Amino acid sequence: MYNTLDYRVEDRILTLTLNRPEQLNAFTVEMADELVAAFERASEDDDVAVIVVTGSGRAFCAGMDLSVPGNVFGLDETQQPTLADMHERLHDEAIHRGVRDTGGRVTLAIYECKKPVIGAINGAAVGIGATMTLAMDIRLASEKARIGFVFGKIGVVPEACSSWFLPRIVGIQQALEWVYTGDILTAEQALTGKLVRSVHAPEELLPAAYELARKFSQNKSPVAVAFARQMLYRNAAQPHPIEAHRIDTLAMFYTSLEDGKEGVSSFLEKRDPAYASKASAMPAFYPWWKQA
Repeated sequence: MYNTLDYRVEDRILTLTLNRPEQLNAFTVEMADELVAAFERASEDDDVAVIVVTGSGRAFCAGMDLSVPGNVFGLDETQQPTLADMHERLHDEAIHRGVRDTGGRVTLAIYECKKPVIGAINGAAVGIGATMTLAMDIRLASEKARIGFVFGKIGVVPEACSSWFLPRIVGIQQALEWVYTGDILTAEQALTGKLVRSVHAPEELLPAAYELARKFSQNKSPVAVAFARQMLYRNAAQPHPIEAHRIDTLAMFYTSLEDGKEGVSSFLEKRDPAYASKASAMPAFYPWWKQA
């Protein structure tokens, strides 16, 4: 189904592998399209509870494939886009295909996803290889990982919505230093800067990611997890806590009617819960950010 990815589900964990090992999994427009499709598919697939993203071979993603002919970022140089176009024509075919940042389309698809996403950074992750991981909830790194926000070295700017994600993860000072310098970070430097959760021996990286994925999925309500993921991201960016209160109220009300009852019963009866909800069938007010 995919030319640049491997999509495998086992025990409700999707392993999504960037699969161009001979090119160090370098990013292309085709890979962007396939990643968007894969995250949209997984978001609605009730057989998927958690997503683990990694790379095939010795790299995670070595950045944009700079060997392609023409505009290496896949952009249509005949266009002259304006800020108004970004608001009014974002989904027009000419803008969508010829102007929009492909990495941003990927990170927005990850951001919209209902399932927790774990990045298992197994090797080089530079440029889009680094910024795509910022929309993932947790990042684990191999000791062999090398991570770089290298845009300034090739005369372009941070993309993939990284100006939104990176300061939220590591703080504005650290984000600016990494972007200004374009330094290639070791796994330990990324850990010290709080970009990654933990560093592992290469052979222990995926087992650690799967262990975490099982903690995220076993005996958890799919609807409650989907709500929690979006509530934390979106409410944290609101200017006043009353906005969080509005959504907390609705989400608490509707989860209490079904899975909440089962969760309380299982706790009192000292047994594992048997949640019946499906993330593919959320309450009617979800997604609330598209209804405001």
